[in-house]
Amino acid sequence: MGFDDNGVAVPSRHPAAPVKVPGLRPFAMLMGIGAPDSAQWEAMGASLLVGDEPMDSLVDWMIATGMAATRPLFERALHSGIDSVPDAPAPLRDFFTTVEATPAWVDTELVSHGERVLRRGGYDGLYLARDVSFLGGYLASGFNKTLLRTGALEKGPAQRFAETMQWALDVQNGMAKFGPGYRSTLHVRFVHSLVRRHVAAMPDWDGDAWGLPINQTDMAATLVGALIAPFIGGMAMGILPSHADREAAAHLARYVGWLMGVTDEWLPTGFRDSVRILYHCMSSITNPDETTRRLALPMADDPLTWNYPNLPWLRGRIARAQHLSIASMYLGPGAMRQLGLPPYMPPWYPLLRLPVNLARSAAVRISPTARRLAEARGIREQEAFKRLLVGSGPAEVGRSAHHLQETA
Repeated sequence: MGFDDNGVAVPSRHPAAPVKVPGLRPFAMLMGIGAPDSAQWEAMGASLLVGDEPMDSLVDWMIATGMAATRPLFERALHSGIDSVPDAPAPLRDFFTTVEATPAWVDTELVSHGERVLRRGGYDGLYLARDVSFLGGYLASGFNKTLLRTGALEKGPAQRFAETMQWALDVQNGMAKFGPGYRSTLHVRFVHSLVRRHVAAMPDWDGDAWGLPINQTDMAATLVGALIAPFIGGMAMGILPSHADREAAAHLARYVGWLMGVTDEWLPTGFRDSVRILYHCMSSITNPDETTRRLALPMADDPLTWNYPNLPWLRGRIARAQHLSIASMYLGPGAMRQLGLPPYMPPWYPLLRLPVNLARSAAVRISPTARRLAEARGIREQEAFKRLLVGSGPAEVGRSAHHLQETA
């Protein structure tokens, strides 16, 4: 544990100054976003030690009282509201009363607009999420240390990404109260708290060096990286959402983050602010170490084992090259080396997709019919990619942490 210039405690993983963020800095500069100032830098370091007090307190009570008795009550409130739980215990009622009181700033029409925008992402939106956000996220070794202690290597990258995909599908299929996105997001928040509690109690967890597992800084970067970063990367592949589309996606991310337990200071107020949060947080947590390669290498080779209906040997090798071509273009040679991957792969796939995506972007801008077709196609492609990853197996949100839920 160390202290910043103002005497605020920060874990030693927090660097003395912002580090270079592969692929993101030029985009931030184009938007007029500079490095974090001293106050922002101090807040990011301090937030590495902050969890999610409302959910953490609820989980403490649930475990102390007994999960066998409290988990069914939690699930009932999650699906039908706290008023559906007769004589709800005070800790449960306090938590759900808060999350059911939708903030006044939430614009439900804008949230619905954001859901529709996410549906249009299709294959390319998923590829950017996987090959840039997910893979590039392994450069943040502090987060890796939590992943590895929850069995990430044993579960495999396909299962983990499929679970993340399922959460994103739920989000875009309905963030209305008690809808699939609402329930899935609160379930993820619950699992995060279990993981935080479990990992922080491990004898080999070095809180002075690494901070708190799944802390506010990591959650902010993950939220924006999952929901907004594909828009940033998509522009270089010809995916050009309108200003209104970008702002709607950012508003959706803000509400999702609020439900997820991200504190107000890390919730984006618009698309530009989303880019700022991602850029600043990644400049604080990008610190690759030996865990980076341990997680990145299996993910790079994972396409070789996906569930292809035919020609698996050939399709697996084409897919591996395809996904490396995306990662290499966005992350750059330096980051690829740190990930333990080939430093350069010709960007053949992004270049092939550029004219297709430009044409589709133009059509979506001018035709309501094209927008509806793009949303339907996007959902079909996302479901197809999920099947490619896990076949007919489950992609239940939080499945990789079932052992924690069962032993709590």
